[in-house]
Amino acid sequence: MPHIAIIGAGITGVTTAYSLLNRGYSVTVIDRQRYAGMETSFANGGQLSASNAEVWNSWSTVFKGVKWMLRRDAPLLMNPAPTWHKYAWLGEFVLNIGSYRNNTIETVRLAIAAREHLFAIAEREGIDFDHERRGILHIYRDKASFQQALKVNAILVDGGLDRRPVTAAEVKSIEPALHGNFFGGFYTPSDSTGDIHKFTYGLAKVCERRGARFIFDATVRRIDRDGVHCIECSHDAPSGDQGRVDQIIEADGVVICAGSASRNFAAMLGDRLNIYPVKGYSITVHLDDEQSRKAAPWVSLLDDGAKIVTSRLGADRFRVAGTAELNGMNRDIRQDRIKPLVDWTRALFPSVDTNRVVPWAGLRPMMPNMMPRVGKGRMPGVFYNTGHGHLGWTLSAATAEMVAECVAGELTANRAERFHLEADRMA
Repeated sequence: MPHIAIIGAGITGVTTAYSLLNRGYSVTVIDRQRYAGMETSFANGGQLSASNAEVWNSWSTVFKGVKWMLRRDAPLLMNPAPTWHKYAWLGEFVLNIGSYRNNTIETVRLAIAAREHLFAIAEREGIDFDHERRGILHIYRDKASFQQALKVNAILVDGGLDRRPVTAAEVKSIEPALHGNFFGGFYTPSDSTGDIHKFTYGLAKVCERRGARFIFDATVRRIDRDGVHCIECSHDAPSGDQGRVDQIIEADGVVICAGSASRNFAAMLGDRLNIYPVKGYSITVHLDDEQSRKAAPWVSLLDDGAKIVTSRLGADRFRVAGTAELNGMNRDIRQDRIKPLVDWTRALFPSVDTNRVVPWAGLRPMMPNMMPRVGKGRMPGVFYNTGHGHLGWTLSAATAEMVAECVAGELTANRAERFHLEADRMA
């Protein structure tokens, strides 16, 4: 079978490797980190959330971004310093406002399909990732925001999602640990949560056992094509040796799954991929005492006004994540962006001890239309599975199947064409 190289060992790269292995391909995965799932797939909000499939392309998002520009703790923050990439991306973002409804419905359908693939993988391979199937509860503090959310809910339901409005009393009954006054909410019982890093790392180990080769600590310098793809990279020497090793990896096809870095690899391959890194933050609250463990919620929450999500990761960890920051390839963890997450936790769960909190920041790879880029590139044998934005964890299992089918279709057609050409030559 053909050899496929995958650039990126995050959730999309590893699920793609798994899907290709299932079809009998030889697979090599290349990543610049030492382990799988160490960048955007390390500590996100943890939600597998079809209920969060609404794309962001709307005038209300634009107006909020402008209004919040001078607030350092704003849920959506943009560094106004001019860069061509940022403003070109924003321009395309605005142009896609007209596709808001169709793209939201398509994303919902993709998310529903993805969850079935992911659950099946976890069960088949025995991957423990602190999975909690208790649903996701969206909460709203006032009537106006709830009424606006009703319109969004109608679109999500049109996409096939089982999601229902709930009263303030039902909000408290669904998650009794929640403190505060709320007008109402929406509950999606079929959504769930889990630890994305544990799943990605666990699935990478499964892929290794099934014959996939992983090259870590690797820098890809160039991708050439002359009959086959030649990927020039350098990586750490084998254990016990010193320095770096230069290597050329030959492959029949290459799949780009490199998150925000995918834009640069696409340029090497003659494709324009307008991905922008939108930074998100999280805190992992360690529940070190019995009171904190009892006071932290088990049902996953999404506070739409604060743009904050939560997930319970086993008995002793509570993940709180959110905010969006347009600041280029900046990975700095800023205290003024972490503080709102800690303050929110203290306000809504006052009995949870926040003495031991681990902050994190990751770059969500976002396309201007908020839709992942899945499929063929301009050159034969080039494929993409990237640009999932805030829904990489939610969509990856489905898009991996899509790109694997795309790879199989093109390479099968190429083999058939070569067979016929050889037959004609022999005749």
